[in-house]
Parts: sequence; structure tokens; C-alpha cells
Amino acid sequence: MTYPQGRLVGSLAGVQVVGGVGNGAGLAIGALLVKDVSGSSGWAGMATVMLTVGAALATVPLARWAVRAGRRPALTTGWWIGAVGAVVAILGADLDSLPVVLLGLVLFGASTAANLQSRFAATDRAEPRKVARSLSVVVWATTVGAVAGPNLTQPGARVADALGIPHLAGLLVFSSVAFALAGLMTFVLVRPDPLAREQGVARPPRVSPWPHLRGTALTAIVAIAASHAVMVSVMALTPVHMQDHGADLELIGLTISLHIAGMFALSPVFGWLSDALGPAVVVVAGQVTLVVSTVVAGTAGHSEPRIMVGLVLLGIGWSMSVIAAAAMLTTAVTPQVRPAVQGVADLAMNVAGATGGLLAGLVVAWRDFGTLNAAAAVLTIPVVALVVAGSRAAAAASPDTETAGRL
Repeated sequence: MTYPQGRLVGSLAGVQVVGGVGNGAGLAIGALLVKDVSGSSGWAGMATVMLTVGAALATVPLARWAVRAGRRPALTTGWWIGAVGAVVAILGADLDSLPVVLLGLVLFGASTAANLQSRFAATDRAEPRKVARSLSVVVWATTVGAVAGPNLTQPGARVADALGIPHLAGLLVFSSVAFALAGLMTFVLVRPDPLAREQGVARPPRVSPWPHLRGTALTAIVAIAASHAVMVSVMALTPVHMQDHGADLELIGLTISLHIAGMFALSPVFGWLSDALGPAVVVVAGQVTLVVSTVVAGTAGHSEPRIMVGLVLLGIGWSMSVIAAAAMLTTAVTPQVRPAVQGVADLAMNVAGATGGLLAGLVVAWRDFGTLNAAAAVLTIPVVALVVAGSRAAAAASPDTETAGRL
């Protein structure tokens, strides 16, 4: 029987539209909520830290569960834990309790793990020459919800008034509902499961990914992690930077929406380019774009239009790098070990994001937003070095320059 790859990608894309609303709302309001409850801008970066710590904690267990039981139950659980987390964060805001808010954001982060693993689920049955495109369609679908989420600040405030909770927590109501619905959609629509036993995919109970973390696979993981660290560190403190310079919530929400659009809207283009030109080329182009974004945002000062441009470029650079590197990783390892290695990649991605978010708050408290951008740009250097070294090694090993260029 021919596996319904188109139906799988369509189902996952639909889930991403809904789940993206919740993730977009959390990105827009998390730092401001923590700042409001803690009373300090220095704590604001902890919102992204907790979100990414939660994603990191959920990533490997969900990946292992996917190997044993299939993608559907693992992804469903991730979305539903995220829904619970949003409710806990709302409770923390209402109690004016920073520990409870941070706990809620950790649980909220499981939705990010589900979001990330959905893109890999799209590649489980994809043809090798269409891996990046399948992955990128699911990433692209996040655009609709993720762009809409941050712009729900005013409806969120009205919901907050109706429920008698702080205004900033109103957006998290939308997050909770969106995640609960995304989990239900996953449970109902992702059938047959792409990793189901009857489909013939070998699913050993325990597969160690560590012996496979070398060469191209290692380069891909470093590219994913470093690119995410650059994006998260700059994005996490942008709402605080804008608010400190007098921007209102609507403008901050619009800026984050444009940033998220940059992250996802052009995903199919970058997937096609990665399949056509090779992922190495697109990863390097993404690193260059990230550097340009930090220059624009870091020198913007009070200019809100320049901040917006910098954040859009930041999202585009992230998209190019992560999509191409994820495709690189998927084709670098065998199907038997692939879910476990992908889990390690997502773990590295989230740990890097958590570290970047934590250090971002400290750097801004110590110096300023420009210094943060300069420090983030440095993280692109090892990525470019590894990709270039890998390309040269491939070229030396094979006279087929096209194959070498594709790593």
C-alpha cells in the first residue's frame, strides 16, 4: 500500500495552524508577564528560558515514546501538557507568584517540543529528494496561527477582564484552548501513524543516538542549536527593549508577529532551495542573514521600524538555517535511528535556546540591547566553519562536486 504522505503532511499542517496560535501568544507575552510579576527587567529573559527548558525536558521522552508507540500519541501528549502549562501560568499571574508562572511556562514548553517534532514527523515517509519540502510545508503552516497569536492582545485583555485575571494573562487563555485543540486534532487526524509498526518501520525499544552524532549529523545539530540560540536571545529581549523605549503592547505584538512571519512564511521556498541546491548552501546563507539581522536590530536604538526589519531578518535567517539543517540531519542517518537522533537535535536546540534566553537577560541588564546582538552574531562563526570544513572534506573524497556541495 502506498503511504498517504500528502494526507500526513496536510494533517500535521492543520495542527500547526492551531497550535501556532498558542505558541505565538506565549512568545509575545511571556517576557512581559514575567517582568510584571517579578518587577524586574532582569528576570524577563527567564520566560524564554523556562519555555525552552520545558521543551528540552519533553523532547527526548516524546521522541522515545514516538519510537515505541508512534508519532500520534507522543505529539498529542506534548500539546496537552502545553495546555495545562498555560493554565498554570495564568494561575501564577493571578496569584502574583513568580515560581508558579515559571512552572507554568516550563509545562507550556512541551507544546514547543510537539511543534518541533511535527516537522520531523512529516519526513518519516518522505522521498529522499523531497525531505526538505515536506518538512518546510509543516513549518510554514505554523505561520497562520503564530502570526495571529501575538496580535490577540486586545481580545486577550477583554477575556482577562471577563475572567477577572491580569490583562497580560489573557493571551494565555487562547494558548490553552489552542493547545488542547491541537492535541485533539493530532489524535484524530494523524492516521495512519507514520511510525506505526504495521507500516514496516523498524522500531527497536532502545536505540542509542550517540554513536551517530558525527560528521554531517553533528554539523546539522550544531547549526540548528546555534541558529536557535541567536534567534531566541535577540527575540526574547526585544519586547522588553521596545517597552522600555515607550512602545505599546499592540506595536510589540505586531513586531513579534512580523518576526514569526519571517520564521515561517518562506519555509517552502527554503525547503525547495535546500533540496535543489543542497542544505549546506542554505545553512550558510541563513548564517549570513542572522548576522545582518543582529547588525540592523543592534544599531536600531529608538527606531521602531529598524527593530521590525531586524526582527524579520532574524526570523528569515533562523528559518533558512533550521530547515536546511533539519533536512541535512534527516538524510544523514538511517531510518532506524532517525527519531532518536532528531530528539537529540531538538534537545540541543532547546538547551541552546534556554541558555541564550538566560544570558540575554543578563547581558541587557549589564550593558544594553546592542551588546546582546553583537554577542549573538558570534555564534554563527562555528556553524560556518563546520559547514565549510564538511564541504571541503566531501569534495576531497569525491570528484562529484555536486554531491560534495550537498554534503
